[in-house]
Amino acid sequence: MTDDMMSFRALMEKSPDADFLREMIGFAASRLMELEVGALTGAAHGEKSPERLVQRNGYRDRDWETRAGQVELRIPKLRKGSYFPFFLEPRRLAEKALTAVIQEAYIQGISTRSVDDLVKAMGMSGISKSQVSRLCEEIDERVQAFLTRPIEGDWSYLWIDATYVKVRSAGRIVSVAVTVAVGVNADGRREVLGVAVGPSEAETFWTGFLRSLARRGLRGVKLVISDAHEGIKASVSKVMNCTWQRCRVHFMRNVMAHAGKSGRAMVGAFIGTAFAQNDAEAARVQWRAIADQLRPKLPKLAGFLDAAETDVLAYMSFPAAHRTKLHSTNSLERLNGEIKRRTEVVGIFPNEAAIVRLVGAILLEQNDEWTVQRARYMTLESVAPLSDDPLVSLPILAA
Repeated sequence: MTDDMMSFRALMEKSPDADFLREMIGFAASRLMELEVGALTGAAHGEKSPERLVQRNGYRDRDWETRAGQVELRIPKLRKGSYFPFFLEPRRLAEKALTAVIQEAYIQGISTRSVDDLVKAMGMSGISKSQVSRLCEEIDERVQAFLTRPIEGDWSYLWIDATYVKVRSAGRIVSVAVTVAVGVNADGRREVLGVAVGPSEAETFWTGFLRSLARRGLRGVKLVISDAHEGIKASVSKVMNCTWQRCRVHFMRNVMAHAGKSGRAMVGAFIGTAFAQNDAEAARVQWRAIADQLRPKLPKLAGFLDAAETDVLAYMSFPAAHRTKLHSTNSLERLNGEIKRRTEVVGIFPNEAAIVRLVGAILLEQNDEWTVQRARYMTLESVAPLSDDPLVSLPILAA
């Protein structure tokens, strides 16, 4: 407490200039964070206590935008779990982007009734075009810097998928595809690598998207995971020299459509035995046995299994520790679900730039959350054997 009082007096003795209020805010925020972290750890900073629950692990710097200006914060980190100050807004940028899209739609006079009601509820009925322009410019700079950044290092795995939103184009309302790419690098870290907006999931669009990632530096891809859209398959074979994995979840939905209501449980159990095998060869043997067993009564389903075997079981050739994350696009589906939740608030976007602004802001914040997580998506030891650059160890020097 004595040190805190001395720090407070030092602030009070400073000249009354523009920096004083910012330093006061920073001082108060620092004390609040120390109190919160002390409650989480069970002991004060530097205190040795048998009641301590978790150790500290340094700090991470963050700029906090306040009405008094930018305040530099040092947010404590923990060895286990995570800490985020209650007075910060973890999704502030995405909310700004959402606000900007709604404002732009309102000003252009093309918003739906639900958007109009939301604008009024947010108290933005009198906002000017210049205010919207400044807000959009601020967000666009950060989003474009994120989406066009160089992609460095090797990326063993790549998940790609698309979701659809509505936009006004040439006086009509149309659905456009918003594609997202997520990768895992040689450190086992997961990152959002890119996003694009196109009229459909045609091969030309997917090819252009993958080539844009390659131009930014994407390399070392061993496996691409996606659904069985023909445009994706063709573009992956054309642009990426790697294996393609058909999403197992999407595949099973198609299987159930072939099996009929009465046979779904049985067929699902049969195919599940192939997925439960320990290695790729055993899985293939079991897969063919299942297809042969189904062939007399369900020949179409058996043929479907024959055709899909290589693509659905591709993940079995990769490390066992990774397989639960490689067999489907589930992790990317959850991210698309968050995008859908946010974009449905807008309803109809005024233009494609507004889509990139909002979706890019959501993805940037999600990427930041993944970056500060202590745990890797995949362990470094399990990812290292996939690298094209073998680890080099130096010989032990004689004493």
